[in-house]
Amino acid sequence: MEKAKVLFVAQEITPYLKETPMSLIGRHLPQGIQERGKEIRTFMPRFGNINERRNQLHEVIRLSGMNLVINDADHPLIIKVASIQQARMQIYFIDNEDYFYRKFTFRDKSNKFYADNDERTIFFARGVLETVKKLSWGPDIVHCHGWMTSLLPLYIKKAFKDNPLFSESKVIFSLYNDDFNELFHKDFGTKLKLSGITAKDLKHYKTPSYVNIMKTAIDFADGLILGSPDINPELLDYVRELDKPLLEFQPMDNYIDTYSDFYDEILVTEPITVE
Repeated sequence: MEKAKVLFVAQEITPYLKETPMSLIGRHLPQGIQERGKEIRTFMPRFGNINERRNQLHEVIRLSGMNLVINDADHPLIIKVASIQQARMQIYFIDNEDYFYRKFTFRDKSNKFYADNDERTIFFARGVLETVKKLSWGPDIVHCHGWMTSLLPLYIKKAFKDNPLFSESKVIFSLYNDDFNELFHKDFGTKLKLSGITAKDLKHYKTPSYVNIMKTAIDFADGLILGSPDINPELLDYVRELDKPLLEFQPMDNYIDTYSDFYDEILVTEPITVE
């Protein structure tokens, strides 16, 4: 029997960024799932505060070189990779000079939310999917962590649904306490749109707040995980109203086995279809 393939997409992974509950899961969950017999790939953004020399990042020339058009502008896609030797796994980094060559993640030194975080989110999601296409590696499960991964469920279920690499992929979305109060650009829905995505799919983006961005991710996910004990109450209510497989928050000492079992449960369910 062929190994199940799990694609992990996370906005934070330690040791590349500081330790948080999300970054620790981003680091240890892929290793644990690999050790339990599944094949993995792992992606994150190449934020400018990641030390490339210390972490031994290097560009993968055969995967780089594509241009992604966002808001009528070309943005070169650069793919870098680093290895976590003790875990025997690689991390792929989505990079671009316009979006990621700054020394902070989501806010500047004055704590001001970057005005282009909407476009950075679009670029990251599309960069992951285009790179997976170049790898010719069709994931059975795509597990997303953090709001910067929130477009992946929509893109996989609508824009990439006819691509044979993604047509059978199940999407799991983990919710964390990673709220922000600012709004994305009012044209976010227009900027992100690709062929296959309808106006109905973009309904939540009329007001592109944190909650509405996450509601869209929830709508298009096959399964949901509460990755933090304290989730935004409005989102928690929204999740509980839906008839979707849901894994409650798990203590950090035994979550990997529980997540692995949840993957197996999701693998045998019918993928959601959103008309």
